Amino acid sequence: MIQRGARFAISGAIFAADRASKFWIEQNLTAFDSLTVIPGVCNIVHTQNRGAAFGFLNQADGPLRAFLLIGLSSAILVYVAVQLWRMPKQMWPQHSLAAAALALVFGGASGNLYDRFVRGSVTDFLQVFIGSYEWPSFNVADSAISIGACLLFFTLWKAHPQPGS
Repeated sequence: MIQRGARFAISGAIFAADRASKFWIEQNLTAFDSLTVIPGVCNIVHTQNRGAAFGFLNQADGPLRAFLLIGLSSAILVYVAVQLWRMPKQMWPQHSLAAAALALVFGGASGNLYDRFVRGSVTDFLQVFIGSYEWPSFNVADSAISIGACLLFFTLWKAHPQPGS
């Protein structure tokens, strides 16, 4: 089982990596720059997202956006923090994956919430193409949240017997 200190250390490492990467992008790239990492697959860009994931609520007015993005995000972040804190020390080994998943979600959500609170927007910089489709730009925090959510889904799926098994 991942102990409490390790869970929050993982979250802190994600937060630090997110802040450092966004700081580098903000200091070294303008909105018009694009660095090709893998031609036709991945670029480094500099965008500011005032909305939620994938630009959702990007055009909403200030008070509604602030309430939904900061208020709701803060409430969810507190819930995840409480779950990380309260996880018992003695758990089945498969719950270590759930603890790591929650730590990833908490670290990523903390990074994006920090940006929203301090700047009013989130710096995104990873641009990925799948064939002719361009995935909306994202960042380290978004990646951690997505990976953590997938791991949580996997652990919940494995914890409950499937029909016919």
